Amino acid sequence: MTDPINQRILQNPRFHQLVSRRQRFAWLLSAIMLGLYLAFILVIAFAPDLLGSRIGPGSPVTWGIPIGIGLDVLAFLLTGIYVYRANGEFDRLNQEILEEVRQ
Repeated sequence: MTDPINQRILQNPRFHQLVSRRQRFAWLLSAIMLGLYLAFILVIAFAPDLLGSRIGPGSPVTWGIPIGIGLDVLAFLLTGIYVYRANGEFDRLNQEILEEVRQ
């Protein structure tokens, strides 16, 4: 048997709006990360000299290393952006919906 409050939440248009906004945001951040990672892999596959070239004369470090590390840092940043928005806007909307259906 389903709880009546759950039924009211599932029927609430603001809940559907919240789910939709949260999904769009998550897919956007995922697409950004996937696109950049795919571009990195394609550059490795089709232009290896570009990322394999050294940063400076005599440097043992190639451009691929800082760019790869940058992708890792970007993944952490995008995760932080999602968490920030989820803990702020999405949690606030969630709380408003709960208060609305409890009345």
